[in-house]
Amino acid sequence: MLGAIVVGLSLGVFGSGGSILTVPTLLYLLHHEDKIAIAESLGIVGAIALISAIPYARDRLVDWRTAILFGLPGMAGTYLGAWVAAFVPGFAQLFVFAAVMLVAAAMMWRRGGGRASPDREPGARSPVSRSAFRIMPEGLGVGALTGFVGVGGGFLIVPALVLIGGLPMRRAVGTSLAIIAMNGATGFATYQHVLDNAGSRVAWDTIGVFIAVGGVGSLVGKRVNARLNQASLQRGFAVFLVAMSLFIIGREGSDLLGPRRPADTTLEPNGGPR
Repeated sequence: MLGAIVVGLSLGVFGSGGSILTVPTLLYLLHHEDKIAIAESLGIVGAIALISAIPYARDRLVDWRTAILFGLPGMAGTYLGAWVAAFVPGFAQLFVFAAVMLVAAAMMWRRGGGRASPDREPGARSPVSRSAFRIMPEGLGVGALTGFVGVGGGFLIVPALVLIGGLPMRRAVGTSLAIIAMNGATGFATYQHVLDNAGSRVAWDTIGVFIAVGGVGSLVGKRVNARLNQASLQRGFAVFLVAMSLFIIGREGSDLLGPRRPADTTLEPNGGPR
């Protein structure tokens, strides 16, 4: 319950970070298998992101053109990444996940050291028109990574929308939530085929609890976001990413060297412990 609340708060405040908490919670607290936890995370975070995006959309903090330019290629990339993940051990996916988090943290820390991007004046030229050819390949790449490591991808989407799309931080957060919902739905559906082929399935009761409780937390997080300094928000986000990536690297490294988790990951039914 506490984990679901924190996941929702993270999505509501940062527009990302939900899977960064969901995957470790499912793996290390509930002892679900790697690939099952990844599939469950995509479903959970995609649904919570959809709930979280509603108040942002109501406040006109979702740039729908950017969401489409980024999200449609992202859905295609997510399908491809999830398909490739079927042939890769779960621990390898988690190491890639942690490495990308460190890169995203460095990007956000550098951005947070400058002036916060002000909200754009009505009628101002949107940077999307100048960046469409950069946003679409970025969406494809982030989508592929989303499907491969089983995260919503917000920790990459938000920096891309700020640095490439030129969106103010709060608008980038709202737009990121819409994109996460699109990618999460695609990845979750694709992983069902991967798990079916392995004779495994997700734990629907766990998914339901996370969505219900996390959805409420995301709405609270949205209210908190409106009261935060944007530069501090980005630097705080970067610190959060570093802490979680180091935890995952340390935990997975010790598991590989220790007796608990074998290197050749296998799936177990119902997401239960090995």
